[in-house]
Amino acid sequence: MGGPEEVTAPAPKTLQVSCVQLHWGTKLERNLERTFHFIRQAAMEGSRVVLFPEASLTGYYFPELIKLSSDAVQRALDQTCQAASDAGVWVIAGSIRKTADKFLNLAHVISPRGDIVHEYAKVHLAGFDEKKHCRGGDKLSLFEIDGVPCTLVICRDGRHPELYRLPAMLGAQVLFHPSCSSDEIEAVIWKRTSGRAQQPVGPNSRIFHCVANTVGQSPDGRQTSSGQSFIREPNGMPLAEAGWYQEEMITAVLDLHRADRSYVLDSLNDPPFLRSHWEKVLQAVKARADLKPE
Repeated sequence: MGGPEEVTAPAPKTLQVSCVQLHWGTKLERNLERTFHFIRQAAMEGSRVVLFPEASLTGYYFPELIKLSSDAVQRALDQTCQAASDAGVWVIAGSIRKTADKFLNLAHVISPRGDIVHEYAKVHLAGFDEKKHCRGGDKLSLFEIDGVPCTLVICRDGRHPELYRLPAMLGAQVLFHPSCSSDEIEAVIWKRTSGRAQQPVGPNSRIFHCVANTVGQSPDGRQTSSGQSFIREPNGMPLAEAGWYQEEMITAVLDLHRADRSYVLDSLNDPPFLRSHWEKVLQAVKARADLKPE
């Protein structure tokens, strides 16, 4: 006779999330200190998840980050895992990691035990430096936080709705979207006025959308970033928004029953001739979700 079955706790009805807005052009040591600070602050405020921007540990300034040793980046990630464990919260942090040929732009999902339980590599690269030094990932993101199905995209990936709508068809209720919308100053001003940097996904999916973006200028003063991190309802309305220039943390409670995914489920069911094709694609997405980006 076997032992007692493991009892799985039911998924929570709410999820408190914090999104951290950080400078994108500073050094690893400073990024790590700010990461520790905001992990502690999020935990003190009762958040269960804290999301950091794209490449939050290494920074996104390629002339500097490509000089970092693989050991230094790994140590920073290990220390971030320890900080997540010490605080008892989920942490989603970013790094740009060297591989055998090029770099990967990664998001690391770290559990409250300090374990990396999911990693996603940015698929759609943006900007001259990133396209020169990096290659894109080859999977979509699907993972759980406390039993809540979630997904990830990184920065420009958000321009490609299939990357989050397919995971939403598979159950994802929350999209975590680390970003670094750095660009020439004129382009960033245009992004702010047009809303181009990150567009809410709720109106085409009916899921929550949590964006952690960057602020600040590059060391050469030629580029800046648009800020405006946000947490939005499945209807697209904001629950919390950050400013344009300062480092800060925003927080909101997600009422998960509101993420009914109705728009993606409608797409899954109609028109009927597409249903079998969707099913094949979804099987492939699910089969690759746990692959480690290499």
